[in-house]
Amino acid sequence: MKKNNNNEIVFLVEEDVESGFTASALGYSIFTQGETFDEIKEMTKDAVRSHFGEDNHFIIRLHFVKDEVVYV
Repeated sequence: MKKNNNNEIVFLVEEDVESGFTASALGYSIFTQGETFDEIKEMTKDAVRSHFGEDNHFIIRLHFVKDEVVYV
């Protein structure tokens, strides 16, 4: 997965046993975390605003990854 255009930022979101969710932006040094699905959405918006400033506008795409272990 890659960033799609200049106005879109893709975050890789993973479940974290201790903190709910972690999210890292692909192609940018942006990382955040949140305890719930709604909180991780808000935290990614806040992280992008902090990184680029309030005057820039982006589409944020959240790509959720869930690892599941299956024993055979």
